[in-house]
Amino acid sequence: MSTFPNSPKLVKGGIVLIDPNTSAVIRTIALQYNPDTLTRSLQIKALAEGGDRSDVMRLTGPPVETIKLEVEIDATDQLEFPDQNPSASRLGIFPQLAALETIVYPANSQIQANNRLASSGTLEIIPMESPLSLFIWSKNRVVPVRLTDFSITEEAFDPHLNPIRAKVSLGMRVLSVNDLPFDHKGSALFMSYHQQKEALAALALGAGLNVLGITRIP
Repeated sequence: MSTFPNSPKLVKGGIVLIDPNTSAVIRTIALQYNPDTLTRSLQIKALAEGGDRSDVMRLTGPPVETIKLEVEIDATDQLEFPDQNPSASRLGIFPQLAALETIVYPANSQIQANNRLASSGTLEIIPMESPLSLFIWSKNRVVPVRLTDFSITEEAFDPHLNPIRAKVSLGMRVLSVNDLPFDHKGSALFMSYHQQKEALAALALGAGLNVLGITRIP
């Protein structure tokens, strides 16, 4: 597909999986198409109603932020130019779907290791830890997340029933210092995200009280 020579480079959103101990990148998943909309909600963390009136303005921590988006995956371009992506003609978009789905699966090796521990009589088996997922939506939004909702609608198939077009709905919860140890890599990334918000807020143009129809606070 041709583009205009002076077109700005398109930055894609995506998910990066990293080792929380070493920060090594395990996998980078770039969205094929950036969705037109992204929904975020903030659940404020405040003291419960009915407490001391002196505490009514106190916040107990950062809000619980959730992100929802719907992405499209389509093998049409790859099928048109099979030399550029030979797996598309054999597997459709199975690899792209699997890359997303395995985020919420424990590693097969971990399952096998836990089974060996259980078979040997180990009484307590520590739950399996997954890589740290980072949702990246521009350099100003790099946040640690946990996938909470995941649904796939496969819309078209090749003659071998390999999916070639699908819509994937993703729901994510931003992990904050309330969710992770403060010295965890995810906490450091969240604090950078928080600081970035404050820096951006400082750039927002303020308004005078007269814009609101008053000249002073009564």
